[in-house]
Amino acid sequence: MSTVSKFVPPHLSAGWDPQPRNRTRTIWSTGIAAFATSMSLLAPLPAGAVDGCVVLLCLAAPNWRAVPECVPPIRQLLRDLARGHAFPSCTMSGVGNTSRHTWASAPGNCPPQYTRIHEGPSGPMHSCDFSGSISVSVQGALFTRTWWSPAGDSVTEYSPAAKSQLGGWDTRFDDDFTAWLAAKPAPFEPIQ
Repeated sequence: MSTVSKFVPPHLSAGWDPQPRNRTRTIWSTGIAAFATSMSLLAPLPAGAVDGCVVLLCLAAPNWRAVPECVPPIRQLLRDLARGHAFPSCTMSGVGNTSRHTWASAPGNCPPQYTRIHEGPSGPMHSCDFSGSISVSVQGALFTRTWWSPAGDSVTEYSPAAKSQLGGWDTRFDDDFTAWLAAKPAPFEPIQ
């Protein structure tokens, strides 16, 4: 991963990075840092509480791990969820901008590439590699869904709208799905 560079308007710098991915990362990082700073000044949080507005912004970013200001609150969020704490809310997010948590349940609420099938005493049993998912909606439409585990692992699924707006994102979810499809056995075809 490259480091996040300082934002300089294109008309002020001959060294402007024309890569949309780097511009997007810079804009997100700058916006999240400014928002997190202003929120911390406006409303002090109880010790250990995670700010739902910061969580919402970080989970909608192209890759929360690449934004230094996002790593501590998201790691704390995953620890809190694993301990059964409630998902934080953001009252300042605006109409249609929401996030919510649901528990994973295979095979219905778990991506196929992370669903495992085990033989049980009464037939096949399904399990999911992740414990839950956090859905982020922007302007009323699903933007991202982050699958998480208590160990701190997570992977983010980006909607087509998110991909078109972000220009660049963490492709692990898509890469894992492509690998899962390639590993599936070919359907059985009887000899004619």
